Amino acid sequence: MAERTLIIIKPDAIQRHLAGRIIARFEKKGLKLVAAKFIQISEDLARRLYAVHRGKPFYEGLTKYLSSAPALVTVWEADGVVEIARKMMGATFGYEAQPGTIRGDFSSSRGYNLVHGSDSLKSAEHEIKLFFGPDEIIGYDVADAPWLYGKND
Repeated sequence: MAERTLIIIKPDAIQRHLAGRIIARFEKKGLKLVAAKFIQISEDLARRLYAVHRGKPFYEGLTKYLSSAPALVTVWEADGVVEIARKMMGATFGYEAQPGTIRGDFSSSRGYNLVHGSDSLKSAEHEIKLFFGPDEIIGYDVADAPWLYGKND
């Protein structure tokens, strides 16, 4: 099985009608969408997701922001998916992110950053379990897999 990562299209991206454009970027790169939920994340769940940041000055604002409006929670699959997705997202805040990244192209904010992506395979495993049961993640093959993931040996 290929690696998996959690990507959350956050409230600011939903409010700005960017969900489809963000999903399209991951699909065009060749990542495979294996789970998705459009939900209102509770403050408790946001606190569990960002527990590693508890005690930091931005923690309270971050959890309130994530739970302030609906978000699209997704799981993506591919070899190297965590690293790929993090490069695609760009630096944490849009004003620092390079053009060509999601944050670099769609944000100039110093507070809102459009997307959350797991920062390691270990984090991804933990974060996916916060939002999805095993029966909610769909394993399937895509017809263009040899062209997307093949090697020229």
